[in-house]
This record gives sequence, structure tokens and C-alpha cells, in this order.
Amino acid sequence: MSGVTGRGGLPIAAMTPRGWIIGTVCALALVGGVASLAQPVGARSSVHDAPVEPVVVELFTAQGCSGCPHANRAVEALAEAPGVIALTYAVGYWDYLGWEDTFARPEFEQRQRAYQAAMRLRNIYTPQVVIDGRQQMSGAEGEAIEAAVEVEGQRRVFPPEVEFRESGDAVGIGSGRAPPGGAEIWAVAFVPGAQTVTVQHGDNRGQQVRQVNVVRRLTLLGEWQGRPILLDLPEAAGPDERVAVLVQATGDRRILTAAVH
Repeated sequence: MSGVTGRGGLPIAAMTPRGWIIGTVCALALVGGVASLAQPVGARSSVHDAPVEPVVVELFTAQGCSGCPHANRAVEALAEAPGVIALTYAVGYWDYLGWEDTFARPEFEQRQRAYQAAMRLRNIYTPQVVIDGRQQMSGAEGEAIEAAVEVEGQRRVFPPEVEFRESGDAVGIGSGRAPPGGAEIWAVAFVPGAQTVTVQHGDNRGQQVRQVNVVRRLTLLGEWQGRPILLDLPEAAGPDERVAVLVQATGDRRILTAAVH
């Protein structure tokens, strides 16, 4: 995997399709066997040096949250760093303040509550940033977030390889050591780049709220137990939509690896 710049100027960490995972999985399916596809990878470097594995930064925000625009800007700036996959999830539990969030979906709040349970947090809140599913902090702590991403980028792990079929309709996950309880494979559909919404009511009335890499859909593709697997990807809703595939521990919610197609 390497840091590349995608459409809309989005710096991402993605694999060059080589076909070795997908081809091997298909071949194994034909013969009914399973073989190890684990490949050693180098240690992560600083996010400024395009780490081997991307760091996933998830922002939970709301258009009606008065403290969120600052966090949105901080995450947008961080999204420019090579090797960072930044994703913005809009939640709707502040809609009662007078503005209905135009991007919010119930499953985004469910994802945030899953982190709440795994991290034993008392409450959910906005703006909240979750880094690689391992740690969380307020989105208002811009410098602390950047420092945490730097540290996470240097973490040495041995994740499974992720490879997209060239046609874009499937993704292969290689073999590796699965966490206790296995892992889930999520497809996160998002629109790359920034979007601006003019808020008409509530605490941010009259403001133009800008958000980057806004998530539109979450799809659970399947489970990973350490053996190679090939999974179908959902069809994109439009030509500008992209998908991030996250391999995430079922128990403690840490993200083992991720890639963008």
C-alpha cells in the first residue's frame, strides 16, 4: 500500500491491484482448499511519510452543533496528510435544537454507540474523533488529534492485505492473525472532498458549515476469521462516490487495516 491522491485531492492509502489475493481466493474456492496468504509488511512511519497502513480518522459531527465547525476544519486539514483516511459521520441527535442534519443517518449514531460501549464511555457527544478505533478525543483538540495520528501511524502491526478487483465490484482480504472473536469488514461509502451546507435554524443559524469526506452509507460486508476471503462491494450511488473498506475487530472495535477504492 502507498499514499496516493485520489479524486477531489483526497490523500488516501490504497493498494495497487495486483490480483494475487483475489486470484488465489478464487482458485482456492475451485479446489475447496485454503492457504495462507500472509505477507510481512514494514513498520508504520510518520503520517507525513505515507505509512504502509493508513490511519483512519472518524469524525462524528452535526450541522446543528455549535462546536462542530471548528472540528470539521481540523479534520479537513488532517485529511490532506498522506496515509490518512478521514471520514465524517453526521449524527441527528441534535436535530431537536432546530435544524435537521441533511447528512445524518441512524446507523452513524449506532456506530458511535458501538465505540461508546467498546471504550466504556459514559456518553456520546459531538464533535468526537475516533482514531483507528483505538482511542477517542474531542474534535476541538486539533493539535492533540494530529499528535495522536502521528503516534498511531508509527504503530507496528501485521494486518491482512486488502485488494480491490479492478472492476471495482469486489474486495479481497488476505490471511493473517484474527483478533479474538474475529473481525468485521465494513464498506463505507463517502463523497470525497468538502461539502458546504447553509444552516437555516438552530445554534448555527446563518452559518455555512463545511464537512469533508461525508459518509453516505455503511454496509457490513461480512466477517473475517483470519483466512482469505472475497466479498462483493455495493454499487456506487454516483460517479463521485468512493468506498473505504475497514477491517475492524468485532470485540474492541480497533481497525486492523483499511483501504480506499
